[in-house]
Amino acid sequence: MKLLTLFIAVSFMFGCKDAKKSPTYSKKSVSETQEHIGKKLMETNCYVCHNATTPEDNRIAPPMIAIKKRYLMENTTKAAFIASMQNWIENPTRENAIMYGAVERFGLMPKQAFPKETIQQIADYMFVSEIEKPTWFEEHYNQQFGNGGGNGKRMQRQQQGINLKKLSYSEKGLKYALATKSVLGKNLMGTIQKKGTLEALKFCNIKADPLTDSMSIMYKATIKRVSDKPRNVNNTANILEKGYIAVFKKEVQLNKESEPIVVESAENVKFYYPIKTNSMCLQCHGTPTSDIKNTTLAEIDKLYPDDLAVGYTENQVRGIWSITFHK
Repeated sequence: MKLLTLFIAVSFMFGCKDAKKSPTYSKKSVSETQEHIGKKLMETNCYVCHNATTPEDNRIAPPMIAIKKRYLMENTTKAAFIASMQNWIENPTRENAIMYGAVERFGLMPKQAFPKETIQQIADYMFVSEIEKPTWFEEHYNQQFGNGGGNGKRMQRQQQGINLKKLSYSEKGLKYALATKSVLGKNLMGTIQKKGTLEALKFCNIKADPLTDSMSIMYKATIKRVSDKPRNVNNTANILEKGYIAVFKKEVQLNKESEPIVVESAENVKFYYPIKTNSMCLQCHGTPTSDIKNTTLAEIDKLYPDDLAVGYTENQVRGIWSITFHK
């Protein structure tokens, strides 16, 4: 650990030598407010697939409010609700499903290797809080169950009206990362579901970088996905970024929930956050021949002759978000 600390310190000395003043380093919680920690964990870990703002026709999974409503039908206590969430996340099988319509429409969710505490905090937040609702949800839910609240549109307008200027640098960087992750994930997982893994590879080869660049333009930031074992050589991490990758890998080994790393200089903010694997990732990034089919391997070799991004298991750090924006 001392060697890793020394490495990061030396990297800062060389990586920031051109700054007008010495940078400050902070690694703090995603939010400095008193809001429920489960809210940020849900947005970070779940919204790539379960975001309330995704249009109904483009969804690849049900919104979180639908999950809450369905599981509350089976459970009346917070403890039972949390236990059911834990059970599903750990065992996302058809036999264990209670949202049969969602499984038929979207397929089974990839198995996620979340710490138990993370699932507990997300489920606790879901149980005790009002969850953001899509504008179409009330009518949809009433048609199915004849029940519902009345403030879904109001909550969505409140969420959309968040002023970026009021966010901390950590929250702002995370918003940029998660919004980009959502765009890429929606397109990638939608392609896998509709056309299969080979077409998803072609999507990544052609569309992933342009989509990321478009998000950079929208947020007036530089948004990159980099790795110490890149598939595309353009996504190779530099020495400083490899140091942060090592930090996040160590946190996974310790079963610790990762927080963003924020580095401030005179004019800019640099933000770093891990990109972790799940079971679906292993179709293209797992062990050759066992996780990755031979036809997929052949396509990877064709599209990425210098590929290094294989051999992963679930919940490993495959790379990081490296984002730079003005103060």
